[in-house]
Amino acid sequence: MGLILTLIYIPILVLVVNSFNASKYGIKWGGFTFKWYEKFWNNDGLMTAALNSLTVSIVAATVATIIGTLAAVALHRYQFKGKALLSSMVFVSMLTPEIVMAISLLIVFMALGIKLGFVSLVIGHITFCLPFVIVAVYSRLKGFDMKMLEAARDLGASESSIFWKIILPLALPAVAAGWLLSFTLSLDDVIVSAFVTGPGYEILPLKVYSMVRVGVSPEVNAISTILLVVSLVLVIVSQLLLREDK
Repeated sequence: MGLILTLIYIPILVLVVNSFNASKYGIKWGGFTFKWYEKFWNNDGLMTAALNSLTVSIVAATVATIIGTLAAVALHRYQFKGKALLSSMVFVSMLTPEIVMAISLLIVFMALGIKLGFVSLVIGHITFCLPFVIVAVYSRLKGFDMKMLEAARDLGASESSIFWKIILPLALPAVAAGWLLSFTLSLDDVIVSAFVTGPGYEILPLKVYSMVRVGVSPEVNAISTILLVVSLVLVIVSQLLLREDK
């Protein structure tokens, strides 16, 4: 187990350390510096890609959270034809390899004549983020005391009032965790993004990938460290929300 953890985390540690290494080459330590982060900040191409990534991630996470929350409520509260099939499809989509999902989305976009760019990228990210939101919110709803909802209905509360005043406030930690998880998945994605984005819309993970293909520069180490820290913080917060929710 120790060997496995070493193989996993040593490369990450080396990357983080080299992002502060004044030497352009990571072979030797040249002193502590923030200049690679400054170069990233002053690089217009990288900053544009970072802004594009944030825009896509925020939009995709928000839409996926809204749709996923409503879908989770529907799966939990209502009986309808195909409910079992829909529930199964949610879990199947989580297990589907990203490359398969990416190719499928590309085929659909080409068939519908959707131009690859911001819209196709957002739709693609919503598609693979959606099941994670549904599972997070549905797990919370399973712990609800249904008698509370029945009592509200007996007292004359409408379905919309029950949703806004009872269900949503109680499920809010899971909803927030679903949004954070979706944002993280969207921000870091490479495979789906590579298939469904166009040449005129570049995001940070793909920009980093194109830079790595010609050699790992200190700027890449700095960018990767920033993405790592952001992802780690968001995942920890989402897990804390889910734990508090339980």
